[in-house]
Amino acid sequence: MPGTEVSGTVAGPDVPRVGSPQRVVRVLPDVAAIDRAFDYLVPEAWADDGRGDRLTVGSRVRVVLHGRRVAGWVVADHVEPPAGVALRPLARLSGVGPTPELIDLARWAARRWAGPVSGFLATASSPTMVEALPASRSPAGPPAASPTPADPRFEAAVSPDPAGRPAVVRLPPGDDPMGLLLAAARQGDALVLVPTADRADRIARRLRRAGVPVASMPRDWARAATGGVVVGSRAAAWAPVGDLCCAVVLDEHDEAYREERSPTWNARDVVVERARRAGAACVLVSPVPSLESMAAAGHGSDDHRLVEPSRSDERVGWPVVDLVDRRRDDPVRSGLFSPAIVDVLRGDGGDPVVCVLNRKGRSRLLACDGCGELARCVDHGSILVHERADADADTGPGGPDEWLRCPVDDGRRPVVCDPCGATRFRNLRAGVSRVREELEALAGRPVAEVTADSPVADLARPGAPSLLVGTEAVLHRLERRVARVVFLEFDQELLAPRQRAAEQALTLLARAARLLGPRTAGGRLVVQTRQPDHEVLQAVLHADPARVVPGEAARRRLLGLPPFGALARVSGAAAEEYVRRLEALPGRSGPGVDVLGPRDGSWLVRAPDPEVLADLLAAVERPGGRLRVEVDPARA
Repeated sequence: MPGTEVSGTVAGPDVPRVGSPQRVVRVLPDVAAIDRAFDYLVPEAWADDGRGDRLTVGSRVRVVLHGRRVAGWVVADHVEPPAGVALRPLARLSGVGPTPELIDLARWAARRWAGPVSGFLATASSPTMVEALPASRSPAGPPAASPTPADPRFEAAVSPDPAGRPAVVRLPPGDDPMGLLLAAARQGDALVLVPTADRADRIARRLRRAGVPVASMPRDWARAATGGVVVGSRAAAWAPVGDLCCAVVLDEHDEAYREERSPTWNARDVVVERARRAGAACVLVSPVPSLESMAAAGHGSDDHRLVEPSRSDERVGWPVVDLVDRRRDDPVRSGLFSPAIVDVLRGDGGDPVVCVLNRKGRSRLLACDGCGELARCVDHGSILVHERADADADTGPGGPDEWLRCPVDDGRRPVVCDPCGATRFRNLRAGVSRVREELEALAGRPVAEVTADSPVADLARPGAPSLLVGTEAVLHRLERRVARVVFLEFDQELLAPRQRAAEQALTLLARAARLLGPRTAGGRLVVQTRQPDHEVLQAVLHADPARVVPGEAARRRLLGLPPFGALARVSGAAAEEYVRRLEALPGRSGPGVDVLGPRDGSWLVRAPDPEVLADLLAAVERPGGRLRVEVDPARA
């Protein structure tokens, strides 16, 4: 809430007397614990040296607050301060900041995701101080002789909607989005969001080769404000754009657009709201559009804004899918590898071959060979994880080269059964480290384990193993085409106890399909499963992601989950007190408002829509202590 800082009743040389006709601005400090604005005087000397003319709403300044100088943003100009209050002057004009439109958007986002406005303004500001913007330039679309012409199929999608709705383009994973991006560039100044910084750089280079003026975020923050096409990852949703005419979000379903730290805002939703306020076109692109984006585009109505490829084009854009049905296999004796995939692992269908198993470590479940008891922590009762040091790792003098680790406190224990003292265990649920060893024995060739920390250069070096195994991180670390992608145990994705399990499983398959390329490239997607009739697998088998929508929408509507409701997860040491205060609010028990939990130390707050949820969370006074409020949790 806007306020003023009282600096005393006695005016000195730096504190003009009450009633001074000087210009007054309102400043929001860049201090996480303070979410209110304060009034400050603009020094008279600034009118003489030009700083007063450069000072506008959005300018970055430094002010004295509680005895120390802090950074902040001007959020209002020429304000009328309260009577009888002595004001401090601004200490420094630092540079250019967010536009007034982005400040208003930050206020909306702070309410939508229950966070401080200053956090969003920090994202909307340049990483380095910008004293002044360069001269504006006229937007220029791709020249007529561009090697990749704009695709006429997307002309309707890149046109603004009178109702402010986004358009959803279902683009198969093997298709090139450049035709769509060039169509967007022809509209004028455009904003393009890409899930990762590496891919954003590749998109920017291709647009420049096509003759399009491009600013890459965050490096070209100042240039972005002068016009052209602005390209970047999640934070680019807050980038300055000269005169926004069109916004495009590639792979809008990707969880990389969601900020993991609190507030857990989603760049896709920010761009949709930003385009609506600017009267600009907004295009959400994905091979597997999320239910949230489809609902925003009016799915189910006669005038929906969905651009779908023809059935023949969509089939060509997906690779061939092989479902390996394991229902007849013995779940204990058959192991993780079906005989049907052995030839694939040995490279008979081509290389590279990528194996995906979303379990880290060597083993996630062990049973004693002697007594059959599961390996559990005696202190916490949790399942112990089997780990082993790398061959060249230094475990210290006399340190063990393998151990059992408790996931609760990371404590190490010897590989010994507590009930009977045996030292031999059966591996009931292998992790990728153990699978790598088994793969090498089965395939008869070297296998590389890929994690989120694996350097991309190492995967492409000459002589690198052509058989890879890892968690889903392997799908993001690779930049080259592969011949086969094998999901070793996909049922754990389909059966995951999460509200978006089906959508997230479909996303994994789409990411793998992009590594394989279109059907004409000859790649094959191999999925081991005991649920071959599952709607997700059938959708990918027939290259028709729309098959998942009716069932998933019905489940979400029945449970009141997004987009047919709003959800927030509350956790942390102060969560119980926060929930108690929330439940004590007058009128809290409105229709569709529920508090579920606790479960694993967290509560879920469910409301009929984001507006009701935002009002509810804003009305609760936060207690002291650690508290995390996740609006729209991805893995609830």
